[in-house]
Amino acid sequence: MALETSVIQDKLTEKFGNNVTGFIQIKDIFSFEVEAASANDVMRFLKEDATLRFNFLTDICGVHYPDNETERQFAVVYHMHNWVDNVRIRFKAFLNGENPEIDSATNLFLGANWQERETYDFYGIIFKGHPQLKRILNMDEMVSFPMRKEFPMEDGGRTDKDDRFFGRTTDNAKINQE
Repeated sequence: MALETSVIQDKLTEKFGNNVTGFIQIKDIFSFEVEAASANDVMRFLKEDATLRFNFLTDICGVHYPDNETERQFAVVYHMHNWVDNVRIRFKAFLNGENPEIDSATNLFLGANWQERETYDFYGIIFKGHPQLKRILNMDEMVSFPMRKEFPMEDGGRTDKDDRFFGRTTDNAKINQE
């Protein structure tokens, strides 16, 4: 018998109470929120519980919500997969915008290492207890985190692009004349 979402929700709420909330089915992925302080414990439970068996950490990524209140300006999103029942889940832990920190998952999944480094590299989220939290794709000398929405998408000083050719103007008559 396949693992039902109701079983996942019941086991999580029984074990963690109000530290897990917002259960919802989005397409084929069961999703919920976890208090940041409980994320590592929830992940361990999902992995080690004999019924749940979410034995594979598929992905870790960050999200920046600059318009949210300070306590919810960043989120870390985890995707896990139960290979036995072929069930996927996603959960999100919101972080404080002034001090975005969460416990590392490298103690549970070795594959979390590079995923957390990438999330740190692009969002500046600190994974406490990570064995070597440093940039993985950007230069070590960078002082900014390029996926934060406070940074412009493009360099305003570029001279090699003409916005008219990228659909950024409504003056089609001028383009047709050239």
